[in-house]
Amino acid sequence: MQRLPVVRSLLHRRNFRALYSTRLVGQFGDGFFQAALASFVLFSPEREPNATAIAVAFGILLLPYSLVGPFAGVFLDRWLRRNILVRANLLKALLTIPVIAAVLAGSESVILGVCVLVVLGVGRFILSGLSASLPHVVSGKELIYANALTPTSGTIAFVVGATTGLGIRQVFGGGDSGSVALLLFSIGTFISAALIARTFAHHALGPTHQLKASMVDSLRGVTGDLLSGIRTLNSHGDAARALTLVAGNRISFGVITAGALLLLRNTFHLNSNADAALADFAILSGFAATAALIAAIVTPWITRKIGIPHWSALTVAQAAIGMGVFALAATQQSYPLLLLAGFSLGFAGQAVKVCSDTVIQRKIPDESLGRVFSLFDMSVNVALVCGIIMVALLAPVTGVAPLLYTGVGLGLALASVWYWRTGRKKPN
Repeated sequence: MQRLPVVRSLLHRRNFRALYSTRLVGQFGDGFFQAALASFVLFSPEREPNATAIAVAFGILLLPYSLVGPFAGVFLDRWLRRNILVRANLLKALLTIPVIAAVLAGSESVILGVCVLVVLGVGRFILSGLSASLPHVVSGKELIYANALTPTSGTIAFVVGATTGLGIRQVFGGGDSGSVALLLFSIGTFISAALIARTFAHHALGPTHQLKASMVDSLRGVTGDLLSGIRTLNSHGDAARALTLVAGNRISFGVITAGALLLLRNTFHLNSNADAALADFAILSGFAATAALIAAIVTPWITRKIGIPHWSALTVAQAAIGMGVFALAATQQSYPLLLLAGFSLGFAGQAVKVCSDTVIQRKIPDESLGRVFSLFDMSVNVALVCGIIMVALLAPVTGVAPLLYTGVGLGLALASVWYWRTGRKKPN
């Protein structure tokens, strides 16, 4: 298996190990952080979520950052990415403190929403910085292996962090006190990620052609740079189509996330049995993460055989089938079928993301890479929230909406056909 020697070669590179470790530690902490929030907001017996509440919660967390994401991309191309990784992780640790205060007060106030928004927004900024930095520590054909390994491992680290956090929460008595304990642990991981990032030389992660500009000058140049980034993406059809496919697939992920939350919280379990619903959702997340790991392992090998466009189209086609399984799970109230659907969507999401990251990194010049990845994040977040809003508008509080889930599956099938037909015929 060629991929194993390649992975060993990657891990022998000091800068790659440091970038990889920064991602793993940071996303492990993100798992703690979001497990604390899920326990506090969505899985407390006294707080019974409906589809609208879920949509509002995800909208608060994702949409505002989606609007400022392109601005973050400009800074990724203007500021030293090494410094961004250090300071942004420290900022996350600092901003977690008012979140702890809000949880201690038992408050679901605007202050909590704003603080959480900023912490997760900074987290997405860091992930964009990690993606933009990767070509500076890996090159050539190894890039697709690195794109398979790093985001997938980060996702797994997130799930492990969330799962571990749920166990730690019970040790500390559950409830809001357990959520506070998780938030304290997450502060430690954010500081650790910053210390790892600090080991890079100042210019090791780019940008190659750094623009020497103050904050004021950077803000003045944002609009022009954004338009330039959009034109850059528009002039590279392969990258634009890859981004579009990921965004379309992400809508289905939003649908299944909101639908599964409603099914587990309000249909599969009694409202008073929030802990059982949370445990089942954690298992579902584990299935999706396992599928993502498998997709990361097989994607580099298969794309060498049939090419990135065709493999992306095939994985989205099987996700269409997965949405059909999800519709069946909802009508039959079958948890095993729900797990199978989660596995299918998790596999497709990671396979398409690995392929699209690679296409963008290969096609987009480094001086525009940061802003394009931030536009990528913006599209993904907006698509995710659109899927959740679809559930809020069209699904009952029980989450049983088979026609909606089947319709989303048909949309994925059409996207698969489109991408197959527009993709290049030769492997890449």
